[in-house]
Amino acid sequence: MRVTTAPAYATVTIRPMTEADAERVLAIYQAGMDGGNASFEHTAPDWAAFDASKLPEHRLVAVDTTGVVLGWVAVCRVSARAVYAGVVEHSVYVDPAAQGRGVGRALLDALIASTEAAGIWTVQSGVFPENTASLALHHAAGFRTVGVRERVGRHVSQDNRWRDVVFSERRSPHLT
Repeated sequence: MRVTTAPAYATVTIRPMTEADAERVLAIYQAGMDGGNASFEHTAPDWAAFDASKLPEHRLVAVDTTGVVLGWVAVCRVSARAVYAGVVEHSVYVDPAAQGRGVGRALLDALIASTEAAGIWTVQSGVFPENTASLALHHAAGFRTVGVRERVGRHVSQDNRWRDVVFSERRSPHLT
């Protein structure tokens, strides 16, 4: 799938994530964590743990014209219960050098197409309120803020500081 983005990346290709992408995917993940506003985690998992936690059919990467991975998006189940089979939580990460150029939006658009085709009715996300770029990206992609989970967890890598999380979701317009 080709997606037109801002001028710095006139075209990116969105394709399924493979094990060959592991090094770049995990490096981008770590860079997001190092920024302090992407995750409560402070160290990216190894590939085996990452691979085991994400649904294989909804793991995508954005690559530039030379094949370099610029960002990724993936989902995990929110519950093993059958009633929640159509509800997933996603993560989207973009290389800091590629941020602000439409890569995140291209990834979210592709994820939405993928989850819609699979009959998933809710894609949810939790974002720190300080991560205003991510919140704007999600809202532009059709997510709505459901609420704020106040002081929901302690951020170990930031002196054990309590953090709020903005909980957002995108509901399929095709709910039956």
